[in-house]
Amino acid sequence: MERPAWAPQGIDLNVPSVSRMYDYYLGGSHNFEVDREAGRQAVAAQPALPKIMQANRAFMRRAIGFALSEGVTQFLDIGSGIPSFGNVHEVAQRLEPTARVVYVDHDPVAVAHSRAVLEGNERAGIVSADFRSPQDILHSPETRQLLDFDKPVALMLLALLHFVEDKDGPEKSVADLGSALAPGSLLAITHATEGEGYGTAGVRDVYRRASAPLTIRRRKEIAGFFGEFEPVAPGLVPLPHWRPDGPPGQEEPALLSGLAGVGRKPAEGGEADGPEGPDTAKTTVKVGSTG
Repeated sequence: MERPAWAPQGIDLNVPSVSRMYDYYLGGSHNFEVDREAGRQAVAAQPALPKIMQANRAFMRRAIGFALSEGVTQFLDIGSGIPSFGNVHEVAQRLEPTARVVYVDHDPVAVAHSRAVLEGNERAGIVSADFRSPQDILHSPETRQLLDFDKPVALMLLALLHFVEDKDGPEKSVADLGSALAPGSLLAITHATEGEGYGTAGVRDVYRRASAPLTIRRRKEIAGFFGEFEPVAPGLVPLPHWRPDGPPGQEEPALLSGLAGVGRKPAEGGEADGPEGPDTAKTTVKVGSTG
C-alpha cells in the first residue's frame, strides 16, 4: 500500500485504527483504505454507526458549553483522535477565547495531524501518550505548560473507555487522572453499552480485527468510572438525552446504545463546588438515573 505524504513512518497500514475509522465515519480524509474498508463493514453491520458518532460529537459540544457555564475553562481530552471540524479547542475557544485545551492520543496519525492543526495556537497542544499511562499524560511538558492543576479542569473521555479492556485497568487510570484534578473539576464520559448500536455482533467482529477491540459494558459498570465525581443532572443517560438543545425527536434505537454523563469533583468535605442551583451536589441525581 502506498504511504500518503502526511502519514508518519512506522505505522502499520494493514491494521485498521479505531481513531482513523472514527475519522472515516465523520467524513474526514486522514484514513487509509484499510480503515475505510473496516468502516464500511461496520456500517454494513450497523447502518446507524455514523449517526452514533455524530451524537457523540453533539454531546461533546454540549458538555463543553456546560463546563464553560460552570467557569471551567481548561480541557484535557484523552483519546482525542484525528481533528475534524468542531473539535474541543474550536468549540471552547469560540465561546471563551482564553480556554486552554490539551489533546492526548497515541495514534501517530492523530498526533501528527493535531500538531499541524494546532500550529500557532498558544492555548492548545497535543500529547503523544496512552490513557493507560496517566503519569505520562499528567507530567508531559505540554500538559504542564498549558494546564493549571490548582484550578478546575474538564477531563474528557469520549468514546475512549470502550476501547480499553478490563485487564488494562481503566478504572484505575480514570481514578489516577481524577485524583490530580482540583475540586470543581468535571469528568465527561461517553461509552458503548448493550443495545442495537455498538453491541451488534458484526460491529464487534470488525473492531476485534482493528487496533483495539470493543468492550461493551453495562450501565452500572460505566457509572463506576465516575468514582468520586458526583453526577450532574440528568445523570448517565443515552447520548441524545443529556441536556439536549431542543425537544427530542424520534430517535433510532441504535442511538440509545451510547451512554453519556458528566460528574463534578467535590470540594474537601464532600460538597461539590459550584454555584447554588440545579447542578450542585445538593440537587443532582445519581448516575444511572434518567431524570
